[in-house]
Amino acid sequence: MNSIEEIIDSTVGSLLEDYSDVKEDDGIGIFNHPDNEVIIEILRSLRKVVFPGYFRNRTIKVYTLKNNLSMLIEDVIFKLTKQITIVLGGDSELPDDTTKKAKELTLEFVKRLPKIREYILTDVEAAYEGDPAAYSRDEIIYSYPGLFATFVNRVAHELYLLGVPIIPRMMTEYAHRETGIDIHPGATIGKYFFIDHGTGIVIGETTIIGNNVKIYQGVTLGALSTRGGQALKSKKRHPTIEDNVTIYSGASVLGGNTVVGKDVVIGGSAFITHSVPEGAKVSVKNQELRFNYDASKPIERVNIEEDTDWFYII
Repeated sequence: MNSIEEIIDSTVGSLLEDYSDVKEDDGIGIFNHPDNEVIIEILRSLRKVVFPGYFRNRTIKVYTLKNNLSMLIEDVIFKLTKQITIVLGGDSELPDDTTKKAKELTLEFVKRLPKIREYILTDVEAAYEGDPAAYSRDEIIYSYPGLFATFVNRVAHELYLLGVPIIPRMMTEYAHRETGIDIHPGATIGKYFFIDHGTGIVIGETTIIGNNVKIYQGVTLGALSTRGGQALKSKKRHPTIEDNVTIYSGASVLGGNTVVGKDVVIGGSAFITHSVPEGAKVSVKNQELRFNYDASKPIERVNIEEDTDWFYII
């Protein structure tokens, strides 16, 4: 019987021999990949920048807001530059053209922080005005998963627009793990966006969402088919949702040519694959409610379409 040491030695030898083939998928440059923990640290710092006072580091004694923000942004610049250098294929320890490019991208991103804050504050307002269960804006900022997922998307989207690889998706997948809300960093989202509840929401890469849009748990804004694989890259595969649209729980809106017009309301569990004209209300046909609370009485059937309270299903 082989000892533990012999088994380990044999296994390591076999793996090293396999690594020597330098397969691209193996990631042989093991120390030259973005650090997931650092990416999360960057998001936490940016959250403090966007919401000063809510998420500040209480272990650091800083006497002015200006100093606090300067320290946070300087930290973000240092960490993000290093991570972007890595994903661009450069050496984060040695100054070169790649490091210079990474620094330029990082600084351009930092310039966009006021815009990110402007947009996310409208999302806070949308949540407060749109949810009777919200008792304060503080409650929304501290606890609403939809706001957190939207915040991460707004950060990641700006990096996506700048052409930064990998990192934007790492950010949104972190939010996905934390909230159950899956928003691709390529998705374009307007102001006053409100996700209520949120679990199970999927928003695809080429989705375009206008202003004052509200969506509930389980909504999918997706593609009709991805069987084309890489041939579909950069093509419009996901729907466009115009201003003032509400999409209730479990609804799916699919396809790159699908446009949901302004002021549309889409009822729960609807399945949409064609454009919806402005101002329309969409509901699922032929649903029934059945009550059987007393065996001595016949089953009562009620057409859902005749009961408007059931149209929304939140």
